[in-house]
Amino acid sequence: MAKRDYYDVLGINKEATPDQIKSAYRKLAVKYHPDKNKGDKASEDKFKEASEAYHILSNSERKQNYDNFGHAAFENGGGGRGGFGNFDFSGNFSDIFEDFFGEGFGGGRRSRKSNNRGSDLRYDLSITLEEAFTGKKQDIKFSSSEKCDTCKGSGSKPGHDVGSCTMCGGHGQVRSSQGFFTVQQTCPQCSGSGEQITNPCSSCGGQGKKQSSKKLSVTIPKGVDDGTRIRLSGKGEAGSRGGGNGDLYLFINVYSHDLFKRSDENLFFECPISIADAALGTSIEIPTIDGGKAKIKIPSGTQTGKQFRLRGKGMPYMRGGEMGDLYIQVNTEVPISLNKEQKELLEKFREIENEKSNPSIKKFFQKAKSFWKS
Repeated sequence: MAKRDYYDVLGINKEATPDQIKSAYRKLAVKYHPDKNKGDKASEDKFKEASEAYHILSNSERKQNYDNFGHAAFENGGGGRGGFGNFDFSGNFSDIFEDFFGEGFGGGRRSRKSNNRGSDLRYDLSITLEEAFTGKKQDIKFSSSEKCDTCKGSGSKPGHDVGSCTMCGGHGQVRSSQGFFTVQQTCPQCSGSGEQITNPCSSCGGQGKKQSSKKLSVTIPKGVDDGTRIRLSGKGEAGSRGGGNGDLYLFINVYSHDLFKRSDENLFFECPISIADAALGTSIEIPTIDGGKAKIKIPSGTQTGKQFRLRGKGMPYMRGGEMGDLYIQVNTEVPISLNKEQKELLEKFREIENEKSNPSIKKFFQKAKSFWKS
């Protein structure tokens, strides 16, 4: 089912201020929270939907991307041989809950610097089926932020210490009373870090990171399938003011193959044979994904669609030394045009066949006659 517009979910318009966005979400979070509606699946779904909407609209960068591109801004990053984009994989709204209900809501106290963790990144990498079979190493290039060399990521000018935030006293959280609620939320001045930079680094403007072009050598393991996701820990965006790096996620796309079709670790191959070979039997050589050949025997009387199995000639398992199988399906090719000699031979064959009276054909027409009579 298509996702609803995030503004409709929260009941606000695009001109809503951050405080209005927060207030709209707070009302829905209190109304539909699972603790208040235990066992109510509809309320749980509405709670998750509202949390997702707030997660996007409460951040100015994510909100801008959503306003420009809609839900597509947070879906697949692009085609081609390589594509790149920001992607949030946390699926975790504990930071949202802490803003409203204080630390410990839904899971333990977190480090302040987790608020400054860098963004996760996504890179789409397309490879051939042969490369998926053998595995490969490849260099990828992308733009990302990295720790500032001048301040070593602190954001403060060298020789100057980072002080405590004057608004929250270094706690990273501020409290305020709203009706019968006492709300604890992230400090707006230090963004939850509890720190304040009085002498910002001149190279990075106090952010502790700078944008740069990166080159990374990655290893694609044997047996990867289309849609495989590979996580490279700490290879994403640099964090702010000493926060940890995000992760880099490789999304693997495996190109379709001219000969082989894949299903998990098994491969399938269709091989055409002539009527004569199907009737009399033969031996044929077929290609294998490792670049070699395999010989299979086609017994006489083979029917079209018959499958033969070659054990261990499929794709490798990613987590083990086993191999999948290769299935060969033979399809009988009926000639479209015949020369005089071929027609004469087939006419003679038909006469003999009719005299012999093939049991399966005779049985079919007996059933058909019985059906017509009834």
